[in-house]
Amino acid sequence: MKQDVQNQPVKKGNPYMGFLGVILIVLILNGLVFPKLTGQQIISTDYGTFIEKVDSGIVKEVMIKSNQIFFTAQENGGKTKTFQTGEVNDPQLVDRLLKADSPNPDGKIAFNQIIPEENSPILNFLLMWILPGLIFYIIWHQTRKTIQSRMGAGGNFMSFGDSGAKIYADADIKTTFADVAGQEEAKDTLKEIVDFLHNPKKYTEIGASLPKGALLVGPPGTGKTLIARAVAGEAKVPFFAISGSEFVQMFVGMGAAKVRDLFKQATEKAPCIIFIDEIDAIGKKRDGAFAGNDEREQTLNQLLTEMDGFDGRKGVVILAATNRPESLDKALLRPGRFDRRIQMDLPDLEGRKAILNVHLKKVKHDSIDLDIVARATAGSSGAELANIVNEAALRAVRMGRTLVTTSDLEESVETVIAGAQRKGKVLSAGEKKIVAYHEIGHALVAAMQSHSAPVHKITIIPRTSGALGYTMQVDSGEQVLQSKEDLFNRIATLTGGRAAEEIVCNTVTTGASNDIEQATRLARAMVTRYGMSGKYDMMGLETVNNAYLGGDTSLTCSTDTAADIDQEVLRMIKEAHDKARKIISENMEIMHEAAAFLMEKETITGQEFMDIIHRCTVKADKNS
Repeated sequence: MKQDVQNQPVKKGNPYMGFLGVILIVLILNGLVFPKLTGQQIISTDYGTFIEKVDSGIVKEVMIKSNQIFFTAQENGGKTKTFQTGEVNDPQLVDRLLKADSPNPDGKIAFNQIIPEENSPILNFLLMWILPGLIFYIIWHQTRKTIQSRMGAGGNFMSFGDSGAKIYADADIKTTFADVAGQEEAKDTLKEIVDFLHNPKKYTEIGASLPKGALLVGPPGTGKTLIARAVAGEAKVPFFAISGSEFVQMFVGMGAAKVRDLFKQATEKAPCIIFIDEIDAIGKKRDGAFAGNDEREQTLNQLLTEMDGFDGRKGVVILAATNRPESLDKALLRPGRFDRRIQMDLPDLEGRKAILNVHLKKVKHDSIDLDIVARATAGSSGAELANIVNEAALRAVRMGRTLVTTSDLEESVETVIAGAQRKGKVLSAGEKKIVAYHEIGHALVAAMQSHSAPVHKITIIPRTSGALGYTMQVDSGEQVLQSKEDLFNRIATLTGGRAAEEIVCNTVTTGASNDIEQATRLARAMVTRYGMSGKYDMMGLETVNNAYLGGDTSLTCSTDTAADIDQEVLRMIKEAHDKARKIISENMEIMHEAAAFLMEKETITGQEFMDIIHRCTVKADKNS
């Protein structure tokens, strides 16, 4: 029966230390340490002084040993001192010593050269082989005991097979499905796994087996790790958490050994849950050119073998998370390994409200208009929403309040999107005018078009992201599909800032750089991916890689077609730009009044802007 290492008595002392001490004493007694002349202080001097003292007739004894000369000399007063100097290649030294006078009774200097004794073969063998090996073994033994005591269990230290997984007992996992919001479909799918771990009998009676693995797929921050912990918390089973990068080792075979050790521990503690975060670190598609020779590939092969080898009826569930499912090996995704693929998408409007509610429970707050905040955070992940709530709480403290308000959340949304306000940034009067007309140009084009999101806020306060101002549009509801007209109007809105600069200020500035980038990307997507160009109809000309990590694109057409695509994109942007110029030219009175109001207030709401439009429109109708 296997005993728990923690319950075994701890041995006091180390039997190897006594043996090592005996060897050191033998070495000292054997003369390995240079013997010092006891009772006397040795004075270092140079060779010239030594010759001078010999010629002076005060040297009594000379001893040459190991390229060093030790000599005693009788100084004034009859006191004898010991000196040390280095040996020099002096062929006349012996003759000089024989001829020199000395304070000795016979009047001659006593001198001798000591030939060092060599160690015995047995001692040399002991020093060269036995002692280093013993020292290494003692260090290894002590390190092994330390690691085992910290791990709380024994193991083969030299196998390097410890998985490195963080093991959480069932009582340590406090996260439940109540802590996960905005992912109702994912929770419904995982609830079946929890029910199986609680009541396996009702599934096994009909012949069903527990899915071996579930792959959590989605953008960063959508709660993949959180929902995995929630499954363990709901099921009340141990939770093994490890990152895919921890399997990748410098030495060949260590990653595979970690996989074996992980599944061995999980089998012993079944039912349990194994969670592998960022599994694409070891699960990438295998390259046939280097089959079997790569450490990462060997680790993947071992993982595939282990997933095939264990019995799903024991209650071991593997959850894995990735942002790049398209890069995973097909063998890893086949049924029998990762049986289920659970999509963790960015939350919709209701999902964002639910997530905000979860995080607002952790802070003191006043009555919050969740609808406004949720609509303003379209496209935000759960992690970003948590950050927004935290930023709002920090702002409330800075403002000297004890409760978080809706205005705090709105400001924190802007802080996350565009950065904090740069209060020390001072614009000249001319620059402030250009920025104001630029932002009003965006807002006016958006307001005068159909199929365009309403203007929520306009500001010319500089932000730390580099923006000197921005116009925020917020949809009244959740929009899933976007038509060709929606996207074209969005491009026209983006060109509205530059159009205002051209018409009102008779100049162009660098302030439209981000607008140009967004408009070009959107127009290219309409041509290459959305089939919204009459010239190419429904032909796909571009593919998206890493859709959850920014969406890098690559063209799938000839170079001639790529040049034609550029022309089509240019045509589309020019049409939108002309439309923006026309809207601004026809509403100059609104432009001037709104820009003047913005320069005075620096920030105006969407409602204030629409009031200006309504007032100017009514005035124009009366004059006509």
